[in-house]
Amino acid sequence: MSIAASAWEPVVLPKIAWGKGSYVYDSSGKQYLDGSGGPAVFCLGHGHEEVNAAIKSQLDRVAHGYRYTFTSDPLEQLNAIVARRCGGSLTRMVLVTGGSEAVESCLKIALQYHAARGEMTRRRFISRQRSWHGNTLGALSVSGFSERRAPFEGALVEASFLSPVNEYRPPMGVAPEQVAEYCANELEREILRLGAEHVAAFIFEPVVGAAGGAVPAPGDYARRVRAICDRFGVLMIADEVMCGAGRCGTWRALEHDGVEPDIMAVAKGLAAGYFPLGAAIYSERVAKPIIERYGAPLTGHTFTAHTTGCAAGLAVQTIVERERLVEKVAREGVELKSMLREAIGGRDYVGDIRGRGFFIGIELVADRARKEPFDPALQLFVRVRERTFANGLICYPAGGNVDGVRGDQIIVAPPYNASRDELAEIVDKLARSLAEVVPAP
Repeated sequence: MSIAASAWEPVVLPKIAWGKGSYVYDSSGKQYLDGSGGPAVFCLGHGHEEVNAAIKSQLDRVAHGYRYTFTSDPLEQLNAIVARRCGGSLTRMVLVTGGSEAVESCLKIALQYHAARGEMTRRRFISRQRSWHGNTLGALSVSGFSERRAPFEGALVEASFLSPVNEYRPPMGVAPEQVAEYCANELEREILRLGAEHVAAFIFEPVVGAAGGAVPAPGDYARRVRAICDRFGVLMIADEVMCGAGRCGTWRALEHDGVEPDIMAVAKGLAAGYFPLGAAIYSERVAKPIIERYGAPLTGHTFTAHTTGCAAGLAVQTIVERERLVEKVAREGVELKSMLREAIGGRDYVGDIRGRGFFIGIELVADRARKEPFDPALQLFVRVRERTFANGLICYPAGGNVDGVRGDQIIVAPPYNASRDELAEIVDKLARSLAEVVPAP
């Protein structure tokens, strides 16, 4: 399949003016359907009056009570609703200001847990290639995303990286049905190579986001990983910043796999973009030695547990729970994937349509039979981003999902409360835009 290469000029971004529901408008009045919730953030759409009212009401009382001076009703109530939605033993949390900070806090909690137990040799983290955990140096150190790491190499914390866990693109020589077993065994081999006494935690995305394109782990992979971590005293960290808080049709993405991590990061859908908010959530088992030795986790910043942020998160999570939006995502996510497969699944350049709930990835290929990606010089994902945007659709194309350089994929992640007509409009505009970018053979 041939697409002519051309020089690309920097894009001048339009200026956003306002938004309502699933749509946003720029200063010229142009309308955009937000088919990816920005970067999978705006799970209630834009301009939700109840969330706005909660934020305004809190600001009228006090913007923020510093966490070492005060607690607050929004903080305590948000802790309670998040712990209830997590279920099980994930009841402790540090509320922060975003996903990178949440992951950074998860790493620090893991290290502090082992320190509290007198295991100061457990300093090493194990992660996976084609993963993205955030922009702080610690989170970046465990991210297998070469393009975003490159300028900072040499200053990053050393970590181990395993194979991506992707049935569509299994490790060489591994059959798709063997991916779960092979990749779990790879984790065990790396723990043994390093020595379990040196390993603090294994961190992974239950459904890989930006670095892979909504790639869910296959079969019983997560159960196998859970058993391996338990056997060697290694903590399991689930990075659910992008895939969690209901995005995949369960509040915790790992609920789908029947697994509970020791520590979990959430962020994007927690306050739905109405306020910067994230959380590092951890189990009672992890909390016990930390509290006994140190009194509390030694992580957090000035705006940790920001009072207005907690009020925003509480309003969002109250609406999500009251309106049963996670259940809606589980139900209508199946329909959305079916609509996409019907509209574009038969096209030669569509290699895979995958994901869970309202977190769906579409991988584009030059040769469908051989799963050959397009030449990265074409910057196909950039062309798709620009064409969909010109056609009034916001989606989330990204590149390098195959090996860090090659690969083009698109993430569709609409608001949980998007109507069926809006879902159909997303599919229609995406199908039309792809046809305009990739000509028929």
